[in-house]
Amino acid sequence: MPVFQYTAKTQSGKIAQGQAEAVDEQILRQKLQAQGYFPTEVKLLTGRAAAKAKAAQSMAGGQAPPKKRFSFGKVKAKDLAVFCRQFSTMMNAGVSLIRCLTVLEQQAASPKLKDIVRDLQVQVEAGESLSKAMMRHPKAFNNLFVGLVRAGEVGGVMDETLDRLATFLEDDVELRRKIKAAMTYPVLVVVAAFGIVTGLMTFILPKFLQIIADLEVTDFPAATLLLQNISNFMLEWMFKKFYLTWPILFGFLYVFRKWASTRSGKRIWHFIKLKMPVFGGLGLKISLSRFARTLATMLRSGVPVLSAMETTAGTVDNAVISGAILSARAAIREGEVMAKPLEQSGWFPPMVVQMIAIGEETGALDQMLEKVADFYEGEVESALESLTAALEPILIVVLGAIVGFIVIAMFMPLVALMEGLAG
Repeated sequence: MPVFQYTAKTQSGKIAQGQAEAVDEQILRQKLQAQGYFPTEVKLLTGRAAAKAKAAQSMAGGQAPPKKRFSFGKVKAKDLAVFCRQFSTMMNAGVSLIRCLTVLEQQAASPKLKDIVRDLQVQVEAGESLSKAMMRHPKAFNNLFVGLVRAGEVGGVMDETLDRLATFLEDDVELRRKIKAAMTYPVLVVVAAFGIVTGLMTFILPKFLQIIADLEVTDFPAATLLLQNISNFMLEWMFKKFYLTWPILFGFLYVFRKWASTRSGKRIWHFIKLKMPVFGGLGLKISLSRFARTLATMLRSGVPVLSAMETTAGTVDNAVISGAILSARAAIREGEVMAKPLEQSGWFPPMVVQMIAIGEETGALDQMLEKVADFYEGEVESALESLTAALEPILIVVLGAIVGFIVIAMFMPLVALMEGLAG
């Protein structure tokens, strides 16, 4: 196929240059206009220039490779939610897929997402489906994302599917925001408490004890001796032997992360998290909410129940709950209903099981799951408010008790000295 070099203007008036294959010049001009470009010059390449352009295009699926930019990190869920909402709006308005991707690439605030959308455009123009192109970027588009887009492509309802996906992502972002907001204050208090205690134990206390020792006070109370031993231990291992302490600490964390990433280790660790006081119940409610919302979204989009459950198991961030979902999936494949194996797992409350059973009997499973998701999202919000309200005074009291103990233990030898002088 002939290769052309073109010069075109973007909608913002910028000049863009590139190379592309097309049957003839007219087809290329139409293709560029569909992407939002206004070609000003199109030139046919021949000989070595054409061969070089084709070789470059073959590496990018039929188009000249886009400029690579340095972009780091993951695509944020908030950026993906905005991406889906804008995508859905344009698809609903009848804008072509290629034009949608062009506009989304220009509007993307995240450099990482901008590069990914540009690659999606290249792959779609080369003849791939959007869902298949998204599979090339698993860190940005998980199985849920790809599965829903594929269902939208098959059913011809891409705008509705993207709208549901945008709603799902927005709800997920809002839930994460509430969790972070609730945990921000307790984390700040803990960090401040650690800094204050460390400063007192490693800087103030040793100097104070040295002053008391210079006054020839050797008979320290038990509380002061305990404080002195803790201070000496911290000074020894945090500062004098830091070359041993920090490698051991980071080595332990590395080994733990490796163990927790294995199949058995992840299951054990997630089981422990579910059994933790207070936080275990909160984590279970979050997992149940995500399970119900994800499965409802996929079923409503026309995804088969077995595929939907497999994808849902991958999006629930707990190996124990994922295992229960996959066990229910295997039971469904054998002809059983969903509610029974979920009940037998012991992790799904009776209310959830009964709502699922009613949904299966009435053929309104997606609606029942939506109600379950709404209920548990409310429960999570209520639990977070209660937890925050309880943690704030507890942390303040604990910090006050620790600092108070340190101060009293520091001044007890001084008080004993003054009593001795008075006597």
